[in-house]
Amino acid sequence: MADRSHLSIGEVLSLLQDDFPDVTISKIRFLESQGLLDPERTPSGYRKFYEDDIERLRWILRHQRDHFLPLKVIKDRLQESIAQGLVVPPDEPPPAEGAGGGADRTLFEDAAAAAEPPDEDGGPPPKHAAPPAPALPTGTPAAAPSGNVAPASPSPAAEKPTRSRRPAPTIPPLPAPEEAVNPLDGGPTGVSLSLEELAAASGLDVRALEELARFGLIAGRKMGGDTFYDGDSLVVARSAAGFGRFGIEARHLRMYKVAAEREAGFIEQVVMPLLKQRNPSARRQAAENLGEMARLGETLRSALLRSALRDHTEPR
Repeated sequence: MADRSHLSIGEVLSLLQDDFPDVTISKIRFLESQGLLDPERTPSGYRKFYEDDIERLRWILRHQRDHFLPLKVIKDRLQESIAQGLVVPPDEPPPAEGAGGGADRTLFEDAAAAAEPPDEDGGPPPKHAAPPAPALPTGTPAAAPSGNVAPASPSPAAEKPTRSRRPAPTIPPLPAPEEAVNPLDGGPTGVSLSLEELAAASGLDVRALEELARFGLIAGRKMGGDTFYDGDSLVVARSAAGFGRFGIEARHLRMYKVAAEREAGFIEQVVMPLLKQRNPSARRQAAENLGEMARLGETLRSALLRSALRDHTEPR
């Protein structure tokens, strides 16, 4: 991590996922669009999360998960706490059933998150923002204890984090097709590559990778001033390298991304009734349904492609 006192939205996600496995970047963006969060922004529009922001986010996620509080109730309690000079409200028992004026929306269905740019953290500030939480000017952000937390004051003796040398990544082999029972679980995991490392691992040069990024086929995430690419970007880059042997360029592969996005939108509509439920078992069922429909779609595409090309593959 660079020498700074804040975290990016991707780093916040990594910090919270052990305690809140369901949290995503889209969820965090949705909470911000509803006025529950108001992180600072860099001049280029990237979010900066400090310790107070993370503590507030933990409190929101904990009360959604454990007490099923509607967002309206959570927002009202947060505004009351800000008026009292607190970062987050104290952990009190949840209100009686029916308080808050209706059931909570699920974070998955927010259209505002989908409208944000596809990069990790860019885009304009939300239209409705809560009053900003006090920020920590120095120190490394970390999970703060629950309860009342007073805004921290600058400490001249606070140590700044130092940047350590990044170890060389381990590049796992691509999974065999028969091993990927669920297409959504396929691809190398735990991979974080710089642009140069991605070029070496995929066989493409940096210019070819930049073309893939220009057409939206790969997307890096910024951490500490550097850009890193995940396992899916490695799969795409290796596939693009294979297509390149036939003279196929990144602009030709754009059709695969468009088709995938349309298919994803169709599947999301099918599982949306389950995602709207706050029952954890319903969400687990939704995840299983997503995987099953993705597998069926992959099988269907293969069969249709074979059928379309049969005249060219069968002996005459």
